[in-house]
Amino acid sequence: MDYSDGRGQPRSEPNGLTTIALRVLETTDLHGHIHGYDYFADHPCPATGFARIATLIERARSEAQNVLLFDNGDFLQGTPLTQYWGTERGLRPAETHPMIAAMNLAHYDAGTLGNHEFDYGLDYLEQVIAGATFPMVCVNMWRSAGVGSEAQGAHLIAPWTVLNRDFIDQNGSAHRLRIGVIGVLPPQTALWAREPIGGRARTACMVETLRTELPRLRAQNVDLVIALAHTGIATPDKAGPPGEPPEQAALEIAALDGIDVILCGHTHECFPSPELPASAGIDPIRGALHGKPAISAGRWGSHLGVIDLRLEKATGESWKIAGFQTDLRPIREGGPSHAPSAPLPEAPGILTAVAPAHIETLTHIRRQVGTLASPLQSYFSMVAPDAGLTLVADAQRNHARERLRGTEWAGLPILSAVAPFKSGGRGGPGFYIDIPAGPLTISHIDDLYVYPNLTTALEVTGAQVMDWLEHSAGAFTTLQPGHADQPLLDPDFPSYNFDVIDGLTYEIDPSHPPRYSPTGRQLSRSARRVRNLRHCGAPVTPEDRFVIVTNSYRSAGAGCFLPVGMPTIPLGAPRLSRDVLIDEVIRRVQVSPVPRETWRLRGFPETSAVFTTSPRALDHLDGLAGITLEPLELLPSGFQRIRLHLDPLPG
Repeated sequence: MDYSDGRGQPRSEPNGLTTIALRVLETTDLHGHIHGYDYFADHPCPATGFARIATLIERARSEAQNVLLFDNGDFLQGTPLTQYWGTERGLRPAETHPMIAAMNLAHYDAGTLGNHEFDYGLDYLEQVIAGATFPMVCVNMWRSAGVGSEAQGAHLIAPWTVLNRDFIDQNGSAHRLRIGVIGVLPPQTALWAREPIGGRARTACMVETLRTELPRLRAQNVDLVIALAHTGIATPDKAGPPGEPPEQAALEIAALDGIDVILCGHTHECFPSPELPASAGIDPIRGALHGKPAISAGRWGSHLGVIDLRLEKATGESWKIAGFQTDLRPIREGGPSHAPSAPLPEAPGILTAVAPAHIETLTHIRRQVGTLASPLQSYFSMVAPDAGLTLVADAQRNHARERLRGTEWAGLPILSAVAPFKSGGRGGPGFYIDIPAGPLTISHIDDLYVYPNLTTALEVTGAQVMDWLEHSAGAFTTLQPGHADQPLLDPDFPSYNFDVIDGLTYEIDPSHPPRYSPTGRQLSRSARRVRNLRHCGAPVTPEDRFVIVTNSYRSAGAGCFLPVGMPTIPLGAPRLSRDVLIDEVIRRVQVSPVPRETWRLRGFPETSAVFTTSPRALDHLDGLAGITLEPLELLPSGFQRIRLHLDPLPG
């Protein structure tokens, strides 16, 4: 519905109706991107950054009379700056976190928490949000019994807030409205962040909690309820395992009575989007879920979400949404949002405020910890063994071997599970590792291991290892032997769930259907893609026993690879995976990792598949052994299309 004159002002209305044009702005999944700067590669980046979003916010406010600004979570983790503050430097007394300092300057009206806010622990999180000049809300997370001075059942932070705001109507008159703002995050957060939370908080289903709590918020005599929902938009066919509360619940939340506007996030996807198919309850062109205005503003400061609401009130009645428009504004102008041409200027006030933190971070990340004898890159980590993953696997294994000496597990074989964290996908064609030979610095370590996970270990059986790898094998589509140029990778499968188990050798047969969906739901009990699984040349049997070293995210049960609550093996004082990697680099002095031939795709005659990677991958085609790749076209999205010839195995 086109109800404005292009400047956010309503047209004249029939007698007896009062109308207000209210603009709602959203940021989400900023992940610590304050500057438009790639700290991993140590150079400016025009495609990200809150400083550019701040310019868009200023423009959007100048166009409309009544504006509210919200953040939808995951602002605290994601760059070497936030990693340094969260794991090493910490916050000094009365100091404001750089991300919060930047957000304060933008004058947010409210925000909510995402799952990554908990990566550095509850105490640190509470220090951080204490510096915010705007309210933070979350309704489906509570303190556990006996923790601190709060009683069982107390919310971790305020479940909601009510904003009392004066808005101007079409005639220039002011009206006081009460805007209810309620926040939710994935209930899996308590699982994913099991180690840093330490049992001090619990979560519940987003939908069921809202169904209970919304009447209480509505009882506060609010005129409008805006849900800050750190969750994505998923159709029922992409649901997670049966019986578990949904991780992507925006569609179900929008269906609840009492929700008027829903701001989404978590998946890093954009909504509305013409690239998304329409389905029941989802209008990807208008930007509506069950007819209600909804938006999801990408990731890392790529877009500002804009919803223009037309609020209408007849004499003696309540305010209602009579119409709306949604818009995603990219921080680069001059072209389509996926391939724009010119970056917006960064807001000078933001740059000035965080300049000391930026300089301190640069000093930190440029510290050398070793020397790299040959380049490392992740352009092909989803199709072939990867040298960077070999390095991480060795670091984990050596750490565990040292910690397990003299224990009951010392005699068991040690496997090491690793996954490619930076492998394109929703991160875009620049989201890959590319480290040149030469000095190896802290920024490179952060590039190789981007998450603040802990190194953990588990005792597993051969049967559990087999099932673990079947989960990973879901990364691939089902291929037809003898057919050409079939899509190789399932776009819904995140690369961080493609676990490679170092210490084994195996084949993946993508001609068979997957056993599990990308969300971990079992599709077929009998499906089997992993073949010829061996340890030291001998077939792995279901009864075999291993120690497997992994990260705290996976050992907690994330990704549905393992049962939730499976006990870990004591490894002494907790150690961050990135610090374990630093230890390994310092120990070696000069690092010369090579891909270990752990896995490969099973080949078929006259069969090929296609995948996308960075255009920079073309410089590394000659360094791959055992696979045949052929460059195809450069896509408008910026990705390079590659053909993989699935040659049969020799012999």
